[in-house]
Amino acid sequence: MCGIVGYVGKRSAQDVLLDGLTKLEYRGYDSAGVALALEGGIRVVKSKGRLTALEEKLRQAQLAPSSCGIGHTRWATHGEPSDVNSHPHSTPEVSIVHNGIIENYGSLKEMLSARGYTFESETDTEVLVKLIDSCYQGDPLKALMEALAKVRGSYALAVLFRDHPDTIFAVRRESPLIVGYGEGENFVASDIPALLKYTQKYSVLEEGDIVVCKAEGLSFYNEFGEPVQRAVLTADWDIEAAEKGGYPHFMLKEINEQPAAITATVSPRVEDGMPVLRVPELTDEALRKIGRVHLVACGTAMHAGMVGKAAIEALARVPAEVDIASEFRYRDPILSPEDLVIIISQSGETSDTLAALKLAKSRGVPVLAIVNVVGSSIARAADYVMYTYAGPEIAVASTKAYMVQMCVLYLFALRLAYARGRLTEAETRRYTARLQDAAEIIKPRLADCEYIKYLASLFMNTQSCFFIGRGFDYSLSLEGSLKLKEISYVHSDAYAAGELKHGTISLVTDGVPVIALATQKSVYEKTLSNAKETKSRGAKVILFTTKDTVVPEGIADYIVRLDEYEDIFMPLQLIVPLQLFAYYMAVLRGCDVDKPRNLAKSVTVE
Repeated sequence: MCGIVGYVGKRSAQDVLLDGLTKLEYRGYDSAGVALALEGGIRVVKSKGRLTALEEKLRQAQLAPSSCGIGHTRWATHGEPSDVNSHPHSTPEVSIVHNGIIENYGSLKEMLSARGYTFESETDTEVLVKLIDSCYQGDPLKALMEALAKVRGSYALAVLFRDHPDTIFAVRRESPLIVGYGEGENFVASDIPALLKYTQKYSVLEEGDIVVCKAEGLSFYNEFGEPVQRAVLTADWDIEAAEKGGYPHFMLKEINEQPAAITATVSPRVEDGMPVLRVPELTDEALRKIGRVHLVACGTAMHAGMVGKAAIEALARVPAEVDIASEFRYRDPILSPEDLVIIISQSGETSDTLAALKLAKSRGVPVLAIVNVVGSSIARAADYVMYTYAGPEIAVASTKAYMVQMCVLYLFALRLAYARGRLTEAETRRYTARLQDAAEIIKPRLADCEYIKYLASLFMNTQSCFFIGRGFDYSLSLEGSLKLKEISYVHSDAYAAGELKHGTISLVTDGVPVIALATQKSVYEKTLSNAKETKSRGAKVILFTTKDTVVPEGIADYIVRLDEYEDIFMPLQLIVPLQLFAYYMAVLRGCDVDKPRNLAKSVTVE
């Protein structure tokens, strides 16, 4: 969600901060600001709206050059989007930018008010900066430790003290924060793309870490003020990967990157034609002992989990459950030591998903994380990790990350089935080879974009849309519907096709588009019948099915044909035209495709 950038070094801090904030726009924001260390003190400039509004204010301000500063893009949680609620928040001595939520800000505000502090904004961050100010007696580290000991909640902070104009102090608890290493300069950021123009060397702050960031070096301390060491990592993304590369939007670029992402994720996990998990602890013997699999995630990752559940049960005959992370953590789930919890997250920082992971571990249940970001909070907290090598995903609406999450889950299901004797070696090799074909199978779907764009043009003014499907197609209905409403703002719902008669069909009226997914041979006739039911009530039916499916007259108004493929892997092919349909609907409706309203890339608060 919110973005943090900090810089100290030989360059113009203002320029580096604006550049870094631009790279973090994909996280979603409604205001932006910077705090710069100047000779006369800390100068704050901030504005509601896009970065262009902040840039104009800075142009008008004509500030003196600064080599140290912090910047922020805010996604409103406490207080509406406004200039006064924007970050940074400051006192004459201290300025901070903050990602996260201070849960006890109300009681802290009362305490500080009693000490004579007044407040202008509605934010918890203003309370936090004044709490730090109240503890400051000339020693920044001591002030931060004393103040944060009083705080309940999550935070990633970058802090400037007027008395230390050449230093940024960075602090992290439950919200992601990294530091980057340069030559005679150093950086603070909430995500890697903000740094890639300047460095690929970085460290991830651990829980409670405080970092003293100077141009000449970085010093790490734990929450007790004791010096600690943190591993230096190398980002395997480059600046070109984080740019649009000639595409009009990141989302379209990332949709087209899916074949490469599949190859990068699947190929290293196939050895002599057999799936290998590359997790030393998950031996075939360990896989044979698994009692039940719990797949836990949010949003799009949860939809990948639904595909994973179906694959695990179909191939390995192991019972699997899918939970929304925010429900899992509060419903007191029944877990056994022989179970396996699979946590799925693109960013590896999703707050509810991380909390679900911690709950599982507290019950003594092993956790496998499927994430895209090396060194992320979920990756570090899990017992085992399988990375999805999607590269940077900048658009808020996830596409290629979802694709490779499904691939990893298929690999897991195949190895689990083989280890438990549900698939012979020959069967496992055949399925694995077909999974490896996925990168080539989806390329024609990318080439079909003009027809998908044509369909979007026919329905761009619709106010409501329905998706229906059965089995794997139902899972894809949910994801297709989510993509459409995420970026085009069309009201969209997805239903199991067999549920139409149980109330849903009352919503079908003349001209309403119904997107019917019928790629599963065992149930496609039933889905066609359901599609016909909606058409008989005036719906305009767009049918997605395979090339050899016989579609009787009167079933569909438009048909999108997919290549024949293994039924169980059909989601890998089917999702591509659904992503493209959502994309072109958004473009034609004039929506901000990469940064849809009210949404954030990484949801790091509840």
